[in-house]
Formats: sequence, structure tokens, C-alpha cells
Amino acid sequence: MIRAARGAIQVASDSREVIHQAGTRLVRAVLEANGLVESNLVSLVFSLTADLRSGNPATGLRAQGFAEVPLFCVQEASVEGSMARVIRLLATFEAPASWTETGRTRAEAVYLEGARALRPDLSKGPA
Repeated sequence: MIRAARGAIQVASDSREVIHQAGTRLVRAVLEANGLVESNLVSLVFSLTADLRSGNPATGLRAQGFAEVPLFCVQEASVEGSMARVIRLLATFEAPASWTETGRTRAEAVYLEGARALRPDLSKGPA
């Protein structure tokens, strides 16, 4: 069964290293929250707010060994008053057998750092 999980993280600054590290941290947190491994992933789509221009989280994730998963990165729609310096993630995956065994049907969303304020109702992941 194909499912999707979402997540977001707010970063402190616009630097390549910070963006790469945050993207990788976000992916790992989504995988952990949902009991997934890389081989469960169908694809990952990242979006970045317009103020993040120094790096690409997909490039950072590739450097960490994610070689088989299709990755895509886009600029988030610029909406007045929206939170600054946010990386968002949409992870599409094949639900593992353990989901069927436990009757689980929904993915856990993960919102980290300041992005927890975007969806406090879903912010169950690590701070």
C-alpha cells in the first residue's frame, strides 16, 4: 500500500551546510516516526521558502548515501506572512508489512524546530 508522510523543519540560517543537515535530519525523523527504511521510499519532494537559496536538501541527502530514491526540490509558494526559512518534505513510500500486521493506515507527520508551530496538532516528533 502506497502512503505519504509530510514534515517540515525551520532552519536558523541560509547556509548550504545548515540546509543539507536539516534536510537529512528531517528525512531521518520521518523514517523513524513511521518505522521506515530507505528501501520503503518511492520518492521524496522537498520545498524551500524563497529565503533559502544557498543549498538544496536533496543534494545533502545524496551525500549521505540516499542513492536509489528519486529526489526533487522546488521553491515553496511565496505567501505574505508565511514562516521564514522552512524546508518542507513530502515522502511517498510503500508501507512496510508491519503496518498491515498492526492495522496502521496513517503516516505520522514530523515537524521540527520552529516549524512545529505550523501544525502543533501534528507535532509529535522530536523537538
